[in-house]
Amino acid sequence: MTRADEPAGESTIRIPTDRLTLASITPAVASDLSSSGDGGYRWVGSAPADGTRVGAGLMVEQYEEGTFHPEWTMYVLVRRADDLAVGAMGFHRAPDGDGRVEIGYDLVEGARGHGYATEALRALSAWALAQDGVRTVTAVIDRANVPSQNVVTRAGFTRVAENAGEDAGEDAGEYVYEIRR
Repeated sequence: MTRADEPAGESTIRIPTDRLTLASITPAVASDLSSSGDGGYRWVGSAPADGTRVGAGLMVEQYEEGTFHPEWTMYVLVRRADDLAVGAMGFHRAPDGDGRVEIGYDLVEGARGHGYATEALRALSAWALAQDGVRTVTAVIDRANVPSQNVVTRAGFTRVAENAGEDAGEDAGEYVYEIRR
């Protein structure tokens, strides 16, 4: 990880992987993304996925509530080969008192199936587990989302629980995965 000396509104934390750079976003970038902007990035397929917009909106809410922590934000996944954003990954909130932090992610459709999510999840989880007081990174995955279950498994997470939905049919509910320090 490197900290860049960049102007306000730009990423301050960058986590490199083999093919990607995970760039933290600021509240200003989150606001732009949540209101149909591009956040200052060029995206595969020309726009971020809906999950990125939802996650950015959560970051804006945290900023407005005074609970935003710059390091526990969303990270845009930028492909090094062409500087195109392929998706986003980030933390739902800062770690809790037990040292647990939840992570979520999505990729634009045109970037799926190339291992980017697994690569980024390994890097961001390792970064989180290296922070003081963090002992566990969790991911909650819809039971029907088999591709995402495969991503977390390849990244080293283990399924630890199942949450049934209100209308717990065969595909209802979620699985909870975690990776520990």
